[in-house]
Amino acid sequence: MQYYSTRGYKMKINAAEAIIRGLAPDSGLFVPSESDLSLNIEKMPAHDYPELAFKIFKPFLSGFRDIEIKNALQKAYSSGNFDHKLVTPLQKLSENLFILELWHGPTSAFKDIALQVLPHLLKTALDNTGYKDELVILTATSGDTGKSALEGFRDIPGIKIVVFYPDNGVSEIQKLQMVTQEGSNVSVTAVTGNFDDTQRGVKEIFSNSKLASHLASHGFQLTSANSINWGRLLPQLVYYFQAYLSLVDNKQIRAGEAVNYVVPTGNFGNILAGYYARRLGLPVNKLICASNQNNILSDFINTGIYDSNRRLSLTLSPSMDILISSNLERLLFELNSHDPEKISFWMNQLREKGSYRVDQQTHEKLGQLFYAGFAGDKKTLSTIKSVYRDYKYLVDTHTAVGKAVLDSYIADTADNRPSIILSTASPFKFAGSVMKALKGPDAVKQKSELTILDELVKLTGIDAPENLSKLGKKEIKFKQVITRKALEDHLLSILEID
Repeated sequence: MQYYSTRGYKMKINAAEAIIRGLAPDSGLFVPSESDLSLNIEKMPAHDYPELAFKIFKPFLSGFRDIEIKNALQKAYSSGNFDHKLVTPLQKLSENLFILELWHGPTSAFKDIALQVLPHLLKTALDNTGYKDELVILTATSGDTGKSALEGFRDIPGIKIVVFYPDNGVSEIQKLQMVTQEGSNVSVTAVTGNFDDTQRGVKEIFSNSKLASHLASHGFQLTSANSINWGRLLPQLVYYFQAYLSLVDNKQIRAGEAVNYVVPTGNFGNILAGYYARRLGLPVNKLICASNQNNILSDFINTGIYDSNRRLSLTLSPSMDILISSNLERLLFELNSHDPEKISFWMNQLREKGSYRVDQQTHEKLGQLFYAGFAGDKKTLSTIKSVYRDYKYLVDTHTAVGKAVLDSYIADTADNRPSIILSTASPFKFAGSVMKALKGPDAVKQKSELTILDELVKLTGIDAPENLSKLGKKEIKFKQVITRKALEDHLLSILEID
């Protein structure tokens, strides 16, 4: 298995190089040379997450020894990092409605699933390829990736982790998680503007060849922990299979029966993992793409036009407040027989005009694979309340968006087959919004998010994750706010380079 760029970079590289580099030299994304591998689902273990992950990882990590992959998986998933023995447990709400809880890791967000194993894969890749430079993990975050990356990479020798986040674009708890981060190799900085501004600034750094040479002369090389890195995306395939196998094992479905997966998504990485899982043989009927008020993805899937020339709204589901969905490029590459010229044309249009239109054939393929819808804040709040009322189950704002869009899908199609909603964060990570949904706006007025978290625990009788309940006792270590144009100079100052 080799990897090459969505934009035509000629050199093919192995998995280790793809994980180390993160982004291709032509600013494209690395994709595997083969993705139709047809795994035998019936022989996969339903309750051994590391072993299941190994079976899915192995074909994509040629160049890694089996023992190296297994060691990385054991360190990630069998060392007390997750507070549930199944890692990603599946909860049944009704006959055909299931919630896949992806938030049992150390930061209570789905990004932990990938970012607990990526550091071990990356360290192995560095050792195997003989890299001498210090690796700098540079990440833009809309809330969850940053903390998960910081926690995964902290104090790993030979690696620094630098995170930028939009100053007013994350929840209070998400911000507290990042600015209280411990570790000798970590740095966290707020950026004025929204997530797209932050992500654009980070991408400009990655595409600056002069800066790359300057960093290399001082012994540093950049890479990314965002889902543009294949090493971030690959681990996300595993829980799609794990959820399906759980349904079969518990006799909720027959082996081979297709189900729907509902994915709240902004950067398109989480749902793209579902697409690749389908390519590997997972019986998927529809991938249901759930957007918030920033419904650029649902508009694109429904019209074939990607138009980022719109105002970004700050919503109650901030991890989805994104207008440039980077991983969509990989999907378009796959749907167009790996045609880099077509992808480069569309991406250039996006950069120059802020929009592009795909051809009719590509749009038809999108419609066959995906259903797309969105839910605004009002609908998000009412869905949190109705789910708790009907099932005594608490969901966060992003998961609520998924449930609302699933309801729309069923109303539109009358498809009542089993559906799995990917729950991307603990409800206590967005305690203010959840409490507002349950008790009204007066219940959250002039209260801190941590105070509301404690009250939500008392109201529902559900324990909050320990990493969230203890946030108020941690020291704030990072307070700096900069502009997007200052990112490069700030990075150099962090690395102590003139």
